[in-house]
Amino acid sequence: MSRSGARSRIPLTLSVGIAAAAVSAPLALAAPAHAAPGTQQAAADGEFTVTPLKFTVDAGGRTCTVDADLYRPAGVDAEHRAPAVLTTNGFGGSKADGSTDATAGAFAERGYVALAYSGLGFGKSGCPISLDAPEHDGRAASHLVDFLAGTRAADDGTKADYVSADAAGDPRVGMIGGSYGGAIQLATAAQDRRVDALVPLITWNDLAYSLDPNNAAQSQELGGVSSDTPGAYKYQWTGGFFLIGEAQGLLHPSLDPSRLGDSGCLHFVAGACETKRLLDQKRYPAERTAEMLRYARSVSPVSYLDRVRAPTLLVQGQADTLFNLNEATATYETLKEQGTETKMIWQSWGHSGGMTDPASGELNLGEGNLETSYVGKRILAWFDRYLRHQKGVDTGPDFAYYRDWRPGPDAYGTADTLPALSQTLYLSGDGKLVDDRAKVARGSREYRNRLVPTSHSESSLAGIIGLGDPAPRDTEGTYLDWTSEPLTEATDVVGAPKATLKVISPKTERVQDSGDAADQLVLFAKLYDVAPDGTKTLVHRLVAPARVPDVTREFTVTLPGIVHRYEKGHRLQFVIAASDDAYYGNRGVKPVTVTHEPSDTGVLRLPVVR
Repeated sequence: MSRSGARSRIPLTLSVGIAAAAVSAPLALAAPAHAAPGTQQAAADGEFTVTPLKFTVDAGGRTCTVDADLYRPAGVDAEHRAPAVLTTNGFGGSKADGSTDATAGAFAERGYVALAYSGLGFGKSGCPISLDAPEHDGRAASHLVDFLAGTRAADDGTKADYVSADAAGDPRVGMIGGSYGGAIQLATAAQDRRVDALVPLITWNDLAYSLDPNNAAQSQELGGVSSDTPGAYKYQWTGGFFLIGEAQGLLHPSLDPSRLGDSGCLHFVAGACETKRLLDQKRYPAERTAEMLRYARSVSPVSYLDRVRAPTLLVQGQADTLFNLNEATATYETLKEQGTETKMIWQSWGHSGGMTDPASGELNLGEGNLETSYVGKRILAWFDRYLRHQKGVDTGPDFAYYRDWRPGPDAYGTADTLPALSQTLYLSGDGKLVDDRAKVARGSREYRNRLVPTSHSESSLAGIIGLGDPAPRDTEGTYLDWTSEPLTEATDVVGAPKATLKVISPKTERVQDSGDAADQLVLFAKLYDVAPDGTKTLVHRLVAPARVPDVTREFTVTLPGIVHRYEKGHRLQFVIAASDDAYYGNRGVKPVTVTHEPSDTGVLRLPVVR
C-alpha cells in the first residue's frame, strides 16, 4: 500500500510560550552548529565567517531595521569574487532558525556568499507583518540586494565588495527559501530585476485560495486557482498563523516599535488584520468580500508574476494541505506562458509531513544532502547555471514528481509537460464509478448537512502541537460516494483530477442570490483509495472545498493535485461531503440531491500516467 496517507509531520519551529505554536517553513530540519559572529566555521567543502549585520530600510511607508547574518566563504574578496544567495525565514521563524541558517551555511560551504535575514515582523527585524507584500517585504529585500551589489553599506559601515557582478550595481544573486521564505522571492524579483535565480519551496500562488479555497468557478483569467467567489474558510491554518504573528511580543519582548500594527492588530498591517476579521465573521457581503479578495491577491504572486523574469525552479510538497500542488502549478503555468525560464518539482514533504530522512533520497539541508538528493542536485545545477554562468549545466526536465511507491534512486518520474486528464469515469445512480456512459444506472440520492461538521479530513495543526489526528471519516447521510470496480492493474494518478457535477438544492436556490455568498452551497470533494480489505486512505488528507455560485448550473471542481499509485485490486472512490471540520462550511441546512442517467451524469477525469 502507498505510504501517501501517512500523517508524519516534519518538525517546525515551535514555541510561543504557554499557548501558541509557531509554524516556520520546513526547508531544513536541523541546522549545522552556528558559527560565533566573526569567526571561522569548518565545513565539508570550505570555511566561512558569519557576521551579524543590521540594515535600516524603508518599506511600505515605514522605516525599520532588518536583522541579518552575512556568511562569507574563506578566500572570497574583491579579487576573488563569488555569487550570492539571499535567504529568509518561514512564517514565525527568523534568520537563526533551523531552516534559514542551515540554508545559508550550506551555500557558504559551497563557495557562495550568503545573506540570511529575519523577515519583516519576525526575529529582531522591524515593521509589521505584511504577508510578503512587494511594496513592504519585496522593497526591504531589494535594499539587501543593494548591499550585495556593494552600493549600500550595513548600518555599521560593512560593505560587500566581493560579490560577482553582471554590471556595476548589479550583483549576481539568487534566492532560496520555503513557504513565507518562498513567496518573498517572487515579490522581490517583481520589484528588482537584478535577482538572477529563484528557488521558491512550498509556497503560495494566491492567499485568497490558500486560506479560503474555492475549487469551483476558478478563473484562468484571474490565475489558475483564483475565483471571484469566496470559498470555505481554512480557519485552523489561518488561526494558527495569526496567533503566531500576534504572539511575537511574547517571543521577542523588546520589539522595535515599528513592529506595531494597526486597525486593532498588534503585529499585522491593516489589510491582513481586516481580512482575518472578515473571515472570522463567517459572512461574505459582496462589497467587503471583493475588497478582501483584492487585498489577498495584492500580496500574492498571482498579482505580480507578470513582472517576474528571473529563472525560477519551483519546488512544491505533495503532503501539503496549506499550499497544495495546484498553487505551484498555477505559478508554473503563468511563468511559462510569459516566457520566464521555469521548471517545477513535486517533492514528498510539505507543511503536512512527508519524507525527510536522507535515506529516502529527499532533500534535507540540515543533513547536508544537497549533492545526494534529487532535489538538492537540481537546486545546485540551477544556481550553477544562473549564478555561476556554467552554461553547459543540465538543469533537468521541466517537470518531476516524487513516487513514494518507488523509493530510492528512481523515485522521481519526469516529463516535459504536466500529465493531461486522460481517463474518464462516470457517476452512476447505483453508487458506482463506471468507465462507459452506457453503464450508468438511472437513479438519485440525497445527502444533507447538519449544523455541526460531520466529516473529518485533518486537524491542520495536530502534528505541530504534538497531538494525534484521527483517521479521515464521513458520517452516513451527510455525503455521497461512487466507487470503481477493483483495478485490474496499478494506476498512477499524477496531477489534479476534475469532477463536473450537477446538483439539486431547492433550499440553496432560494437564498443563493441574497448578496451574501455565505448563503451559497458548500461541498467538499475528495478521492479515497480503498484497499481489498476495505481500508480507506484519503491521499495526504487533501480535500477540495467548493462554494457553488449557482446550483441551477453544472459546475466543475478541481481537486488538489496528487501523485499516487492505486494498486491492482484497489478501488477508487469519489466522495462529495456536506462538511469538513477543518473548514467553515454551509450556513443553515441545505439538502442536496444528485441524479443520474446515461446522457446526463457527473464525470470524473483523472490525469493517469502509463
